Amino acid sequence: MPNNPIFDRYYGASANSYTQPGLEIPAQSGTSKQAAGSFSISASNSLSLGLLGGSVNSSIRIANPSGSGKTIYLGQIIGYTSISLSLLSSFSAQVTVYSGGTIAAPTAVTPVNLNLGSGTAAAASVTTSINAVTGGSSFILYPLQPGPFSFTVGGGVAVPAGQTLTVNVVGSLSVLGLLGVGVEVIWWET
Repeated sequence: MPNNPIFDRYYGASANSYTQPGLEIPAQSGTSKQAAGSFSISASNSLSLGLLGGSVNSSIRIANPSGSGKTIYLGQIIGYTSISLSLLSSFSAQVTVYSGGTIAAPTAVTPVNLNLGSGTAAAASVTTSINAVTGGSSFILYPLQPGPFSFTVGGGVAVPAGQTLTVNVVGSLSVLGLLGVGVEVIWWET
């Protein structure tokens, strides 16, 4: 009788067959890049905060227009928080993902196609802002420490036509300091 593990050794969560270990390939790894349907956008913000401290935001809003004929699948959220020149300050930060939501003073940006030889444009309408998100329903909220972070969603969040996804990273210091935050969202469209 073989002694195969019951859990997939590559991802740790999928059960495999009794006689053959399983392999899993993320949906976005091949076909979406070959079809030039994988995209990325990033935004960042930093401020020198005064004696009373304050907060720094960086937001990305991805809107899938009605009638686009596409569904957007969230692949990964990457980012960072950084502190320098802080004097005995308390720090807090979080990343929040919203269904819907709006951002004040948005700036339209063009997503990068991850098939670097392709001229295919994203169906999504993307804006960034240094303001917090208002409205919407948060469905991912995660506290952060200073340094980089990464969340792999692997297509587990779908944004159909007529819907919006907004991601916000916010960091706060209680007193004087230089604080920076950044976020990158990777998705694919089919």
